[in-house]
Amino acid sequence: MVFSVQSRHRLTRISEGTYGVTPASPSMIRTRHSACTLSLAQQTIESDEIRDDRQIGHFLHGQKSVSGTIDFEMNYSGYDDLLAAAFYGNWTGDTLKTGTTEHSYTFERGFTDISQYQAFTGCIIDEMALSIQPGSLITGQFEIQGRNMSMSETALDGVPEPGSVLAPMDSFQGVLKEEGTALALAAGLDLKLENGTEQTFTLGEDSAHSVTAGRSRVSGELTAYFENAALINKFLNKTESTLEIELVGAGGRYQILLPRILYTGADMPVSGEDVMIMTLPFAALYDEAEMTNIKITRIAG
Repeated sequence: MVFSVQSRHRLTRISEGTYGVTPASPSMIRTRHSACTLSLAQQTIESDEIRDDRQIGHFLHGQKSVSGTIDFEMNYSGYDDLLAAAFYGNWTGDTLKTGTTEHSYTFERGFTDISQYQAFTGCIIDEMALSIQPGSLITGQFEIQGRNMSMSETALDGVPEPGSVLAPMDSFQGVLKEEGTALALAAGLDLKLENGTEQTFTLGEDSAHSVTAGRSRVSGELTAYFENAALINKFLNKTESTLEIELVGAGGRYQILLPRILYTGADMPVSGEDVMIMTLPFAALYDEAEMTNIKITRIAG
């Protein structure tokens, strides 16, 4: 008997022209990932009927929904379409800003060693996270909400396109600027984008009819060595600032701009003898000049 092993897992994707509908004869693209938890959940409905034998007579399946996460290691050009989906935007040349355009995908999980395939339709990116930490690859995660899942012994595309094969980006290159000045005392940065999506259901369907988006929320957490009070004073004085993050790797780089941020805390816990580190959570706000709360510029080469 052959059991599926995680090292043979394959993840592919294709953009949907109509929500929840996989294009005919799709040309799937391999999605590089370090973890995947996409799965189908189904609510249950229990009958309230009272019986003299104390038994439950009916237990029914209810609404279906897809959810889960895709973990990845950031590389140049490998996730440009998914970045646009997370932003609800579109690339204008080499610039991406927060928008209002919905992008839905079909993702397929392939358990290739036993020829079993799960196709997840109507997948929307609800949240995206990026983590930049010293001595590490730049990692990220997409949190997905979707419509339905089906099983097959045949892949949607037996020979998917490879997508980007460039090496992952690391934290040894690039730069982090605060208010236009390189932040030499930075110890790490976590960034999160939330779309507040919600699945909507209608009578006659057990799968989501659509996924609606709420407000775009961009937040993060900057960790820095405690050298002076400059950042703490910005928190105390409610002083707005900017953050610029440059991610550099094989093939090109991304410049991420948060044109208007407000620090919402300044914690400095002591739990040992190590160097003192400040933790500064922040929220990114809409900027009139940039007309967005976050902007990415990609630069090849």
